[in-house]
Amino acid sequence: MRIGIIGTGLIGATLTRRLTALGHEVRVANSRAPETLAELAAETGATPVWARDAAADADVVVVSVLQKSTPDLGPGVVAGAKEGAPVIETNNYYPRQRDGRIDALEDGTPESVWVAEQLGTPVYKAFNGIHWKHLLERGAPRGAAGRIALPVAGANGPAKDTVMALVDELGFDPVDAGPLEESWRQQPGTPVYGADLDADGVRRALAAASPERPSDFRAA
Repeated sequence: MRIGIIGTGLIGATLTRRLTALGHEVRVANSRAPETLAELAAETGATPVWARDAAADADVVVVSVLQKSTPDLGPGVVAGAKEGAPVIETNNYYPRQRDGRIDALEDGTPESVWVAEQLGTPVYKAFNGIHWKHLLERGAPRGAAGRIALPVAGANGPAKDTVMALVDELGFDPVDAGPLEESWRQQPGTPVYGADLDADGVRRALAAASPERPSDFRAA
């Protein structure tokens, strides 16, 4: 597949490495010029581009930026993707550590619903709750004992099927986490976040989540 990745933090860069290793054609962008990604491109074979070009004719788009930086991308940044291509967002809201206060999130809007509003397109929440090093190193064959499972939230349909299949290809059991409106169940501070659970454990953790944001993940 042709995959566009916007953001080269720990998760974005890790997905670039994993997806190119699996044979996918990856275009990758950061907030600066493409030449600033020369080292990652040389390592992985990914094509560095401007952020506005990363989604061009893509089968899948991944947005992996700081939550506070999402509005800076602009509503048309993923518009060049193929019709029906899923947009995956891996972002997390850390108001005390880096993002500052975002009123809508403090008032209860799920993080991914807010991201979708900023981008002007539906999104799927995935890869937000796994440590980057585990994403890089702990993928396992389907059926392997102890295989880590990852929740995927978003609208049902072929696009979600594509995201679930990509999670599986990367070596993790995909778990349907419901519609995007339920994506708060995998936000920071919930039982599933960072827990490296198997599929049954992920389902239990999602069910046990509370919609109230923990104090450590609220603006001071």
